[in-house]
Amino acid sequence: MSITAVRHGESTSNAAARRAEAECRALVLAGRDEDAELTGLGRRQATLLGRRLATGPPPGAVWCSPYRRAVRTWELIAAELPAAPGAAREVRLDPRLGDRRMGVLSGMNLAAIRERFPEEAEALVRRRYDHRPPEGESFADVVARVREALGDLRAACAGRHVLVVAHDAVVLAIRHVLLEAAGALEHTAIGNTSVSVWRGGAMELFNDVDHLRESAP
Repeated sequence: MSITAVRHGESTSNAAARRAEAECRALVLAGRDEDAELTGLGRRQATLLGRRLATGPPPGAVWCSPYRRAVRTWELIAAELPAAPGAAREVRLDPRLGDRRMGVLSGMNLAAIRERFPEEAEALVRRRYDHRPPEGESFADVVARVREALGDLRAACAGRHVLVVAHDAVVLAIRHVLLEAAGALEHTAIGNTSVSVWRGGAMELFNDVDHLRESAP
């Protein structure tokens, strides 16, 4: 079995956070994280990703986060994939593939967290594996639910090529589980619509965004 894991395209939350960081200001977003939409750039990224994936074997199964930005990314990918024998016609939405839940810190960038919850900010900077924000999840919690999802995925999709459309925390957790890494999660900035591939448990590609060169200004 092979697994291709991709992160969603740029979301409105990603874009707002990037602007706030560039302007060195605190940011507190309104609304539920699950409902964040793709930006225009995010939609273009997803289309380019679909064109890239169309050049390879079609996925025999698709497992996707139920968050709106992930579902929309899959829809734009699917629009670029040719109909082929054995290709997936349906997508499984699995809440275990959702982004890390940040609880009371949801929607805040680090500057805002430092203002309101300085102790939590320190833990986030240190990237403590077992730190759980109030009403939220630790990275260990994310790894546990992703491990469970991957167990079900292996059982349901043996011998098939599976496409997983999710989030940066989930891609990191998949790497952690499939490489049977010990200790804390190894952090890497995961690019929007980046591609990571595992075949038979071995990692062949990680966090690759070559398809986005076309969208560069």
